[in-house]
Amino acid sequence: MRRSSSWIKLNPRSRSQAGLRLLFAFLSLLLWSAPSALRAATFTATLDRETVTVGETATLSLRFDGGEPKSIPALPQLPNLQIAGEGSSRNISIDNGQFSASIIQTFLLTPTQPGEFIIPALKAEVGGQVLTTTPLKLTAVKAPSTAANAAGDKLAFFKLFVPKKEVYVGEILAVEFQVLVQEGVANAENIMQSFEQYGGCPVKAEGVSIFKTAHAQRRRMRSGNAAYSVATLVTSLSPVKTGPLTLGSMDVTLGLQIPLPNQRRDFWGRIQVQEQRVALSAEPETLTVLPLPKENVPANFNGAVGNFSMTVTAGPTNVAAGDPVTVKVQISGRGTLDSLALPEQSAWHEFKTYPPTTKLDTTDALCLQGTKTFEQVVVPQSPDIKALPPVLFSFFDSDQKSYRTLTQPALPLVVRPGGSAPAPTVAATARTPDNPPPAQDIVHIKPRLGTVAQIGPPLVQQSWFLALQAVPVLAWLSAVLWRRRTELLANNPRLRRQRQVAQIIRHGLLELRQLASDNKSEDFFAALFRLLQEQLGERLDLPASAITEAVIEERLRPRGVPEATLSSLRELFQTCNLARYAPVKTSQELAAMIPKFEAILRELQGLKP
Repeated sequence: MRRSSSWIKLNPRSRSQAGLRLLFAFLSLLLWSAPSALRAATFTATLDRETVTVGETATLSLRFDGGEPKSIPALPQLPNLQIAGEGSSRNISIDNGQFSASIIQTFLLTPTQPGEFIIPALKAEVGGQVLTTTPLKLTAVKAPSTAANAAGDKLAFFKLFVPKKEVYVGEILAVEFQVLVQEGVANAENIMQSFEQYGGCPVKAEGVSIFKTAHAQRRRMRSGNAAYSVATLVTSLSPVKTGPLTLGSMDVTLGLQIPLPNQRRDFWGRIQVQEQRVALSAEPETLTVLPLPKENVPANFNGAVGNFSMTVTAGPTNVAAGDPVTVKVQISGRGTLDSLALPEQSAWHEFKTYPPTTKLDTTDALCLQGTKTFEQVVVPQSPDIKALPPVLFSFFDSDQKSYRTLTQPALPLVVRPGGSAPAPTVAATARTPDNPPPAQDIVHIKPRLGTVAQIGPPLVQQSWFLALQAVPVLAWLSAVLWRRRTELLANNPRLRRQRQVAQIIRHGLLELRQLASDNKSEDFFAALFRLLQEQLGERLDLPASAITEAVIEERLRPRGVPEATLSSLRELFQTCNLARYAPVKTSQELAAMIPKFEAILRELQGLKP
């Protein structure tokens, strides 16, 4: 089988690298533009190997020679065979003046079960021809079930541990699934971690209820002459039918990396290994499931199997007839606590009972041991009741192989007559109805209303509350407007500069008035000239430092600015220039220039930018 790497076979007398690139481009163009120079198109399918073990991968290559296919044919879905596309490659070769080109599409085939898999004939259109491949057969065999070292000790194996061989229907059972990997295996740690993170159930069985799987702490043990790392998964289950019960385990194919003999680790601590695939499954365990005895079954037995103890408390114990009493029953022990139910108490016929509430507290990862608490409300109906009858709970003890009934002594109760007086008897001729109304089951507990307060209008009818609801809306609108203003300024530099210059002018006018009041002539005209530069620069879209008297003729007059405005600007420029040599002496003269400057500013602000 040819490899999928691209190559070109040339005369040994090769040219320079640049020449080779040009030659390759020319030959490629010639190859694909002149299909008559190519050999006849072919389409073949090959497997790199015909037999693999379960879990290993074989490579299927679809090769197109002499042309490019219209489309890559799709592989059919086969049961128990995983198919994944790996990619494609192109080959171009020139040998003794003969051109050849090929396209190779590869697929990865991974069987998950032993058997034979037939890859049917595939069709593809190449260069206007419909080509067909021959069918292929891939055989998957089961990996060897054992792998041993030189001393004959197994490298890895599974084991099931069952605590007893005879169980009863409904009895809870903890089955251990153990994974043992010899410590000399190079990837033993990775295998242990994968099983410690496994979240499924490793046990296979029919006729059982599987509850939960937990992980036990990893340990080490010796078997024969080898030391093993042991990962343990514990599964709780309960048989639901009688007869023989076979427990099996999951089947897993592991790739064991066996270090080669007489090898030293390199600088990075690596060592050469040889991978050996092994199919592992635990030897099945057979149990006998017995039915519960039919003799001496307690009257209130409701199917509980295990080993339990019970405590009962009640309160309050001094009540009036019709008042509730809370009875708390705690059943502790080992068994199917989650499905445990409190049986009906036949001796409580003088009490009105309500369905109990339950709470489960477990002490182990499998939820097999712990305490289930039942809280039930009972209401004594008569003041003649002197005690709460005993609470009974029956279960089948699988260890003793017999039924047991737990009981608590009667709890004393003081029941006083109810607070409501009997209805008065109507004398003489009053006729008693044939169907008197039923007695009320619920009696009010607050005969006096107490202080009556006036209820104010609800909040939704109060103006201050409605106004308060508008605050978030106003805050949101303000934030939206502020954000839009910020984005507008960020996207419009001319507007941003216009607002900046307007602020500079406002502060500058205040500064001019202060300088005129202080009679600082030189600073006054310097500030005046700077403000004039800022305003003209903003209108003409020029830097402020580039504004001189020349802009009057070069920029403003071509825009059609009125002659009066141009004359006022020219006069203002000349005044600022003359002030350097003949400054104005009085503050009145400086203050008189400010209104003239403001008028010029208004005229400039009216110009279109």
